[in-house]
Amino acid sequence: MYQNVLLPVTAETSDTRFLYHVGELATALDAEVTLLAVADTNRDSVTLVDGDVVDALETEGEQALADAEGVLESLGLDPHTDVVQGTPARTIVDYAERYEHDLVAMPTHARTGIKRYLLGSVTEKVVRLSPAPVLTARTVDDEELAFPYDRLLVPVDGSAASRRASEHALSLAATLDAGVDVLSVVDTGGLGPDVRAQLVTERARVDAQDLVRDVESDATERGISDVRTEVLEGVPADAIASYVDDHAVDAVVMGTTGRTGMNRVLLGSVAEKTVRSAPVPVLTVRGDD
Repeated sequence: MYQNVLLPVTAETSDTRFLYHVGELATALDAEVTLLAVADTNRDSVTLVDGDVVDALETEGEQALADAEGVLESLGLDPHTDVVQGTPARTIVDYAERYEHDLVAMPTHARTGIKRYLLGSVTEKVVRLSPAPVLTARTVDDEELAFPYDRLLVPVDGSAASRRASEHALSLAATLDAGVDVLSVVDTGGLGPDVRAQLVTERARVDAQDLVRDVESDATERGISDVRTEVLEGVPADAIASYVDDHAVDAVVMGTTGRTGMNRVLLGSVAEKTVRSAPVPVLTVRGDD
């Protein structure tokens, strides 16, 4: 399923539980892991130590790599390591493309508010930019990261990104012998209570039922028999979050887009909101923009 996993090590990716989680996944899938530290060229990091010029961020990155390498070696893995300079998110994406990594793995934080909307995080930028699938998980003290995944939640909406994500999810489920929950949410967030809104919702519900049945049929063709389907109404990101809370799913696999600009900053996306809030790992798969 995955052969080359890229695990960037930054100030946001030092959580030991996440390292173990990625290590367990790589071990189960017999994948190689590359640990990457990016010295941020937007920060002034060069200094003099005993008369020698030293890049403090490279030194910091090398130490972080050594710590992460020790964690993965304890699981029997032999990770590659590298330190590069650049803008973190863009450098991570370019590195993954250059060396043909088929999965990028990074933790994220449950930050909210204006600062997050204006600045984002390295992880969320990678989710938005990376052509390769990105595995994320929140670094929250009271949340556990379960592996192997027994059940995968696959939200679908008929978009190109959703179709690619559902195909990816079914491949992963078949590889891990996991069950699949297929969810489609009829977005009623912007609809009023009038008759036209009711008709739109009824038509959208029929379309949503067709979407989940199509994925269920694809799962059957792949030999996946444990499939549950659900159609809900509401705000998509909120409905996905509620489903995760109410059902025993171990990870979410969903599509995302590479949108940029003020519209994305102000509105965000369902995938980014799920990455930020889900108490289980989220695997995002980018669609054709």
